[in-house]
Amino acid sequence: MEADQTRTGVLARIGLKTKAQRAWAMYDWANSAMVVIIVTAIYPVFFPSYAASGLPDGAATFRFSVATTIGLAVIAVLAPFLGAMADQRAMKKRMLGVFLGIGVAAVAMMFFIREGNWLFALVLFVLANIGANGSFVFYDSLLPHVASVDEMDRVSTSGYALGYVGGGLLLAACAVMLSNPGLVGLPSGDGLTPTEASLPARLSFVAVAVWWVVFAIPLFRTIPEPEVPELSEEERGMGVARAAFTRLRGTVAELRKYRNAFIMLIAFLIYNDGIGTIIRMGVIFGDEIGIDRGSLILAVIIVQFVGIPFAFLFGGLASKIGAKRAIFLGLTVYAGISIFGYFIQTATDFFILAVLVAMVQGGTQALSRSLFGSMIPRHESGEFFGLFAVFEKFAGIIGPGVFALTLGLTGSTRNAILSVIAFFIVGAALLALVNVDEGQRTAREAERAAA
Repeated sequence: MEADQTRTGVLARIGLKTKAQRAWAMYDWANSAMVVIIVTAIYPVFFPSYAASGLPDGAATFRFSVATTIGLAVIAVLAPFLGAMADQRAMKKRMLGVFLGIGVAAVAMMFFIREGNWLFALVLFVLANIGANGSFVFYDSLLPHVASVDEMDRVSTSGYALGYVGGGLLLAACAVMLSNPGLVGLPSGDGLTPTEASLPARLSFVAVAVWWVVFAIPLFRTIPEPEVPELSEEERGMGVARAAFTRLRGTVAELRKYRNAFIMLIAFLIYNDGIGTIIRMGVIFGDEIGIDRGSLILAVIIVQFVGIPFAFLFGGLASKIGAKRAIFLGLTVYAGISIFGYFIQTATDFFILAVLVAMVQGGTQALSRSLFGSMIPRHESGEFFGLFAVFEKFAGIIGPGVFALTLGLTGSTRNAILSVIAFFIVGAALLALVNVDEGQRTAREAERAAA
C-alpha cells in the first residue's frame, strides 16, 4: 500500500489508514442501509400491514420467513462456486457489481408494491436478499487484500461501525418521513388511501437503492482488482465453470490443512445462527408481544447509533485481549439477551434490549470475519470466503427455523426467543477449540509456498 495513500489522524486511529481501507469500509456504510431498512426495521412492518393485507393472522409472518429462507438458501448454494470462480479469474469486483445491481434493482422496484400484492413483494424481497448477500461474498473476500493480518480486526470493526452510521442516518431520515409525511410534502392526515398512506415507506425503499449505489462507488474506483495465481495447464483447458468446480473440490479438501479455520467456521455457523435470528426476528417478536411500531423503529435506530462506539471498542479490545476472547465476551452478552428477551413487557424493556444488542452485534460479527480471514491464505480468499458465506447463510436459515419450530410447538414467541440461547452456548464451546496462533501460522506458510 503506497505511502501517499496513508493518512494519520482520526481515520488512522480507528484502523482505516489507507484509501483502499477507507473505500472498502464505505461499502459497509452503503449496504447497511439495505440491511437495516429492508431486512430489519421498515420492510418487516410494511409487508404484513400493507403488502400482505388481508391474509389470515400468522400467514404474513410465515410467508415472510419462507422468503427469507429462500433468499439465503440460494446464496448458500451459489457462494462457494462463485468464490472459486473469482479466485481463478480476476473478477471479484465485477461479481460484487453484478449482485449489487440485482439488489438495488429489487429494492427500487419495491416502490411499485400495492396493497395485498404479497407475492410480488416477497419475490422482490428474495431478490434483494440474494443481491445483498451475494455482494457480501466478494466484499468480504477483499478484506485480506486491503489489510494485513495485524490490521484486519481494526479494519473489519471500523467497517461495521461505518455501517452503523450509514444505516442509522438513513433510517432516522426515513423514520421522520414515516412519522411526519406532511413535513416533507407528502400526503398526511386522515382519509388517505392505502397507496397514499404507504408512500413514505415506499419512498424509503427508493432512498435505500440510491444510497446503496452512491456509497458503493469508492470501492469500485479505489480498490484494484486483486491478482490471481496463474492457472494450471489443466485449468486453462477447462471452461470457467468446470474449473471453478474443480478448484472448489480442492478447497473443500484443503480445509483439512486449515483445521482451526474449519473449526472457526463450524463455531461461527452455530453462534451466528443466534445472532441472525435476533436481527431478523427481533422486530417481528416485538410486534407480536404488543410493542408499538414507532417504538420498534426507534429501537432499531438505537441499535445503529449505540453500536458505533461499541464496534470501535471491540476493535480496540481485540488488539489487547485477542479477537477470540472478545468474541467470547460478545456471546456471553448475547446469552443474557436471550434470557432478558423472555421477560420483556414494555417498550422501555425493548429499548434496553436494543442497547444490549448494540453493544455486541457489530463487534462480534466483525471480529468473526477478521479472525477467519487471518487464518486463511490470501490467494484463496474468494473460495474460503465463499465457504464462509455458505456457513453464514445456513446460519440465517437454521436459526429462524428453530425459532418458528419452537413457536409452533409452544405457541409462545417468548419461548422461541429463549431457545436462541443454545446457539450461543454451543458456538462458544466450539470456538474454545480454535488455536488462533497455529491457524495463522499455517495460513502464512501456505502463502509463502504459493509465492
